[in-house]
Amino acid sequence: MDFFDLVTEVIDMRSFSNLWYWIVLAVMWSSLSHWVLGIPYHMVQRAHRGHADSQRDLLVLVEVNTRRIQEFGAISGVFFVGGAGFVISSLLVLGWGYGVEFAQAIVLLLLPLLAVTGLNVLTAHRVQNVEIDQLYRRMRHHRMTVQLMGIISIFITAFWGMYTNVTVSPLY
Repeated sequence: MDFFDLVTEVIDMRSFSNLWYWIVLAVMWSSLSHWVLGIPYHMVQRAHRGHADSQRDLLVLVEVNTRRIQEFGAISGVFFVGGAGFVISSLLVLGWGYGVEFAQAIVLLLLPLLAVTGLNVLTAHRVQNVEIDQLYRRMRHHRMTVQLMGIISIFITAFWGMYTNVTVSPLY
């Protein structure tokens, strides 16, 4: 047995049985739930506890990031939605129409990521020019919504990955 055979036997190169895919999925959802509108959530918590410097920093970061997100949506939002729609629909056809497992895996990463991006744009519009207490509440609600989306997404991905691993032959 040569080295390549040993490596491919130990590390399955299919998407859903590859450890790296699951690591990417976990890191993606961990990062998405930690960064609320581009602001680390521990900064929101520190400001909510009453640290004056943290409150000022939070208000400045919220203003900068919401303006950045809204400008992105206004300038290139249509092109982003069109491009994302093309990529996702192409991957859907490849994944489920032609049975390409890699395309299925990418769809199960990108589709929820696009939903979180849309939620970020919506939240950026909602938190603009609000009182500090309402800002904390909306940012906490945004984070909890992203975490719920993550739980549902990970469940669906794990279910589909297990189904794929059980039904697809390991032979290529």
